[in-house]
Amino acid sequence: MKQLSLTTKLKTKSRVIASSGVFQIELLEHVGIDDYPSLFSISENLVKEYGGKAILTKTTIQKYFNKSGSLPFIARYRGELIGYIIGILLEELNHEPWAITDENFGKKNTLYTYAFVVQSQYKGCGYAKMLKRVYINWAKKRESIQFITGHVKTGVSSNFTGDIKIINRTDNWQGTGKTFEYYRRNLDPDQIHALKKDPPITIRV
Repeated sequence: MKQLSLTTKLKTKSRVIASSGVFQIELLEHVGIDDYPSLFSISENLVKEYGGKAILTKTTIQKYFNKSGSLPFIARYRGELIGYIIGILLEELNHEPWAITDENFGKKNTLYTYAFVVQSQYKGCGYAKMLKRVYINWAKKRESIQFITGHVKTGVSSNFTGDIKIINRTDNWQGTGKTFEYYRRNLDPDQIHALKKDPPITIRV
């Protein structure tokens, strides 16, 4: 507990890896308490789709944003934090039955998209697409990662580009009363090329 307490006092440490005008995307090394309020507020946008469990807490921020092996990005507009996307190794979800039954569980080659959200007033501006594109391209650079998976409402993944496969569907996902599909994206070169058709963004490697 002492270590966690000391960790939460640190300021956010990140690196700007993509930018387009007043919009920028940062790869997080550590989230500090200064950004906690914004993260809490942004996560409330997920409640309608994913239920109350999607709202971030200090514990889940530490678990998913500040955990070694995770791949968290935040998006800022004019310096204001407006969205985030978090990828974690599938093996970190060993308490979830659907995770341990995935054929790739244990291979450490799959990144699960734990959360992806942009504040509602910034939707439709292309920022969400940029954030997701950077996330996928960065995952592709990690040689051990071959797949990205996640849960979305039934039908949503049909709008995704690339090699997408529906693994299964779950009724009343996480108590939401809705049917969600578990998809797997194969990180092949063709899929990455397709993403490059989106609006231009400067990516800093």
